Parts: sequence; structure tokens; C-alpha cells
Amino acid sequence: MKPRISVLTIGVDDLERSYQFYHEGLGLPSDGIIGQEFEHGAVAFFDLQSGVKLAIWPRKSIAHDTGIRLQHSSATEFTIGHNVSSKEEVDFIMEHADNAGARVIKPASDTFWGGYAGYFQDPDGHLWEIVYNPAFLPEV
Repeated sequence: MKPRISVLTIGVDDLERSYQFYHEGLGLPSDGIIGQEFEHGAVAFFDLQSGVKLAIWPRKSIAHDTGIRLQHSSATEFTIGHNVSSKEEVDFIMEHADNAGARVIKPASDTFWGGYAGYFQDPDGHLWEIVYNPAFLPEV
């Protein structure tokens, strides 16, 4: 299998609330919520880098589409890592997320492996790690 992941979809409980958090709060570019004319079709996409998109889709719609019973979510199942170029950028994004309504779980601090990172949760409990890793810098 060639690595061709182009969309990361996270399940949300309130599509409007999550859209406001990601678009208006964090400033991620989006064309808005689409597919509302279809039952279980409402979704929003946010442009990330290099053609990758973040999608938010109601958890109930994911359960319907997959045929899997709606289950309880767990914040520790995965994290979304956002790599940045400096410790100052980590601090800026953590503060920005906090102001947008995120729940700061772990304030940014030096890590045991030589980096600098902090964690916040979005309105649905998804964990984001904002990280400066000197060995894994993003392209400018």
C-alpha cells in the first residue's frame, strides 16, 4: 500500500459548534458545511497542507455509514500532531486554541526527548499536540 492519506475525518457531536471552533476559532480555511440536503451527508472540510484535508462529520453519520453501532469516544485513542518551527509558535497556537474554546490539557513545556509540546482538546474531546521537534521541522 502506498501512503496516500488525503483526508482525516473526525467524528463530532455538534457539527455547527465544531465548524465554528475550527474555522472561526482556529482560522482553518473551509468552504463551509456542505451536504446538508442529504440525510447523514452534512460535513465540513478544512484545507491543511499539501492537499491534505481535515473533515468533521457527525459521529451519528459515521455510525450510519459504516454500520457500526454509535460508541463512546475516548480521547486517548489518537492525537493529531501539529508540528511548528519554534517554541514561541507552540505557545502562540496553544493560547490561540485556548481563546477559541479549546480545553488545554497539558500546557506547553520542554519534553524528555528534547522538544517542546502541549496538548489541547477540541469541543468533542479530540486531542491535538502542538509540538516543536528540532529533528522534525515542518517545511516553510
